Amino acid sequence: MPTVDSRARPAGQPTPDVLIVGAGVMGLWAAVMAARAGHSVLVLERDRVGAGASGGLLGALMPHQPDRWNAKKQFQLQALVSLEAEIAGLEAASGLSAGYRRTGRLIPLAADHHRARALKHAQDAAAAWAIDGKRFSFAVRDTGPVQGWPAAAAMPAGVVFDSLSGHISPRRYLHVLRAVLAGMPRVDIREGANVDSIDPATRTALLADGGRIGFGHVVLAAGVSTFDLFSSLGLAPARMIGTAVKGQAALFRGDIDPGLPIVFDGGIFVVPHEDGYCAVGSTSEDSFDDPISTDSLLNDVVASAYRLAPVLRTATLVERWAGLRPKAIGRDPMIGRHPDFTAVSLMTGGFKISFGIAHELARLVVGEIGGSQVELPPSFKVEAHLNSACGKGAERHIH
Repeated sequence: MPTVDSRARPAGQPTPDVLIVGAGVMGLWAAVMAARAGHSVLVLERDRVGAGASGGLLGALMPHQPDRWNAKKQFQLQALVSLEAEIAGLEAASGLSAGYRRTGRLIPLAADHHRARALKHAQDAAAAWAIDGKRFSFAVRDTGPVQGWPAAAAMPAGVVFDSLSGHISPRRYLHVLRAVLAGMPRVDIREGANVDSIDPATRTALLADGGRIGFGHVVLAAGVSTFDLFSSLGLAPARMIGTAVKGQAALFRGDIDPGLPIVFDGGIFVVPHEDGYCAVGSTSEDSFDDPISTDSLLNDVVASAYRLAPVLRTATLVERWAGLRPKAIGRDPMIGRHPDFTAVSLMTGGFKISFGIAHELARLVVGEIGGSQVELPPSFKVEAHLNSACGKGAERHIH
């Protein structure tokens, strides 16, 4: 097995082969893959596991539209399909449930021209949505499979049912990942460890409390905070690399079948979960005053969810959630080795699809750390995001 380069590690300091900053879905999967590869692993989390965007409510696992097929969409298709076996393995190892189901997705059609476009997408899916002997459909129907889900008034021109989509409980998923890591050798997770900056020259993480931790390789997977850590390498202000997008969501509990498909309409998600829970969301706010408070924008989302799924009116609202999700400058995930610092890799951005692809991203990042040649969609690569940043006025200043 290729070994992680140990040059320039500070003497007398803990020196894991792979240091991972952030314990959300990206960081935990990076830890699982690194441990599977035989590396010693240390995960540092500034708060607690899942304290950021990964600890939200929705857990929708949905593909891109099947038209204009490209490498990014193919990668996501592969990941959504391979996730099923990965989750089964995690659940077997931990004895816990992640709340995963491939239930499909319903998309109400509001007008005849939406139906015409959906029929074209059905043809696209017939050509593109096939992998590993499995084929998935994007079917146009006059009505949904279950009366009132979604409401008839929401789909005057019919409804799409795609058989590829599914859902997972975000918090259960993270709990399962953590439990699996607890049973793996040479893995440590430290909560309350706030990394202030990274010094790639000495391969050292500098903590806010003055502590220093050496590493053979570091993976920055701290969500929105990754952009600040990225900037500590000497590139550009964090705002040039990525931004925080606020999201608000709500959680209901009632007589709701967890086997129902996701309903998705105009950016509004209605996602059934186990034990009668149902998540609805979400806002995407580029401008906000308070990153963790909910307000009238969530009220509007809930009102839209009532229109789509009237059964929610008799359910109990049990939680309102708000948090910040990372959006890299190139919009897609920012993944892989930094082109200027060989001991630094990134896993952030792409918050809309990260839950469905984090395992495959981690597999590639860890493979690259071990010396393997990996194939990422071009728009995912760190260099592509750097080029986007430079195109918007940032300059690359390397120490």
